[in-house]
Amino acid sequence: MRFPHIRNSIWVAAALWLAASAACGAQDNIKPKPSNDRGGESEIARYCANIAPSAAEARLNYQLATLSAIDARVKEALEALDKREQETREWVLERQKLMQAANDALVAIYTKMSAESAAAQIEAMDDTVAASLLAKLKPQAAAAILDEMNPEKASHLTAMIAGNSAGANKS
Repeated sequence: MRFPHIRNSIWVAAALWLAASAACGAQDNIKPKPSNDRGGESEIARYCANIAPSAAEARLNYQLATLSAIDARVKEALEALDKREQETREWVLERQKLMQAANDALVAIYTKMSAESAAAQIEAMDDTVAASLLAKLKPQAAAAILDEMNPEKASHLTAMIAGNSAGANKS
């Protein structure tokens, strides 16, 4: 588990809460209404004394069940966060790979070409290299090249540059 201190903190908080509840529970004894019948009072007192341990045990079991449910939800949330973190790391690595595909010399060559010629050659390239190249070009040059390209191809490459996996997986 990546965050053991959170789990320990939950259990410490739970123990403190249970101790406080037990202390308060001892003071929570509700006094019965005064009765003129003395025999009834002792019977009520005996009943309360007999049921007190069972009530305390039931309260403790309820609190433990509640804490277990909270612990399970925290574990699920941590697992979801770990999964999301891994997905983000993978996306960053993919993005870095995309950006490294076009080197500076290639970018300089395409910067000096006309938009029509560059568009024709970029359309024939591998999508990853094409997207990387377009991303490294100055925005004006990239816009001019995309304007000369087939709209579907231009849209696909733009989606790849933006990191949209749905658009990038079309090829």
